[in-house]
Amino acid sequence: MSLPFHDFTAQLTYDALPEAVLAVLRRSFLDTMGVAAVGSTTQLSEISRKGARAMFGVTEAGPARMLMDGRTVSPAGAAMAGAFTIDSVDAHDGTSPCKGHAGSAIFPALMAVADAEVTQGRATDGRSFATLLAAAYEVSYRAGLSQHATCADYHTSGAWTAVGVAAAVARQIGCDADQIRHAAGIGEYHGPRSQMMRCIDHPTMLRDGVGWGAPSGVTAAYLAQLGFTGAPALTCEGTDAAEFWTDLGSGWRLVEDTHYKPYPCCRWAHPSLDAAAALMQQHGLSHDQIVAVEIRTFHNATRLAGQEPQSPDEFAYSIAFPVAAMIVRGRVGIEELAPHTLQDPDILRISRATTLIDDNHFTAISVGKRWAEVTLILQDGTRLTSEPRTPRGDTDLPLSDAEISTKFHLFTDPVLGTSRANEIEDLATRFDTLDQPGFARLMDLCLGGV
Repeated sequence: MSLPFHDFTAQLTYDALPEAVLAVLRRSFLDTMGVAAVGSTTQLSEISRKGARAMFGVTEAGPARMLMDGRTVSPAGAAMAGAFTIDSVDAHDGTSPCKGHAGSAIFPALMAVADAEVTQGRATDGRSFATLLAAAYEVSYRAGLSQHATCADYHTSGAWTAVGVAAAVARQIGCDADQIRHAAGIGEYHGPRSQMMRCIDHPTMLRDGVGWGAPSGVTAAYLAQLGFTGAPALTCEGTDAAEFWTDLGSGWRLVEDTHYKPYPCCRWAHPSLDAAAALMQQHGLSHDQIVAVEIRTFHNATRLAGQEPQSPDEFAYSIAFPVAAMIVRGRVGIEELAPHTLQDPDILRISRATTLIDDNHFTAISVGKRWAEVTLILQDGTRLTSEPRTPRGDTDLPLSDAEISTKFHLFTDPVLGTSRANEIEDLATRFDTLDQPGFARLMDLCLGGV
């Protein structure tokens, strides 16, 4: 019999974390900071940081620096700005079974509170931070699975990460198990039940909801500490949720379900990107040989239209254009988010000639996985069709440590410089072994201005 989630969160120790859990957390730390670095250059991030400065000034909870910025606001404000910054480039870690992302809310929230706690005389070390991360991920993933199973509408990640953030931050600021329970309930009730498919159909800067999920969770924890009540969180304690919590503490969803992205766009496009790249390489093709493309995939992915995206937000939630970029350039990276790329005539030609096919079989099997099949049609009428496939980066097709490192430096070096990027990589990949001064140095590197 597993512990109730609030007891699990209150009692979890670093020594109870399996090496596999720590390995995922180290990877996610590095990967998330890389995305935060390049995200800090986006208009979305700039606006969110200005908004945090305008609306979330420093409070009694203490000053918290915004990710990759250095200026201080309240912990909720820093969590908001940081979550929007990470979410502004859709390349951060995710969980396919939950159809979303947790790290983009968890890291900025816990880092913001840790920064504020220093001014209250409570410094954090790596072991403590790893324990908080593990609790936040595990509660978030399970709340997400529960929500998707029990709610008719498809809500963004902000809805269920608000629960995990609330629980972990409540522990972080010294709450007991009962207060953690109430914090999760407050976070769930006040978290953003935002409609994901609306942002798929009409892409904007709203993204995946974590920009409000993170501060909702932070605020919930501080309210619970003061005596505000809000339990129960139905995604944690409801009768219909029980099946998702039975192995809490013995099984680790974050190990089984966390994936990493090789490309900065919606995960639903990734199997098609991998399939197109493989076909181009296997057959030694150049883009001028391609006259049309067919992408057969699951229903929600076909709503990632995007033949002619006009902004990075529309690019993030498109499939035809990124696949066309892969065919033309052999890559989909940060350069492909640049405004001039969106006007590339070769990419636009292929993107406009791309047909998305809603496949019932792929829809049926795209539950914990995402499936697609790509056909390239050549000038002479030849049709080359890939094998049906799922994306790289899942646990069965993992990215290597070298690939994670390469991605990190591609995102980070141009923004922070090689020296700072190298130091972040060194410390992030062993963050849980750092003492308080060592962890403080890592925080300085990640929270300092660009």
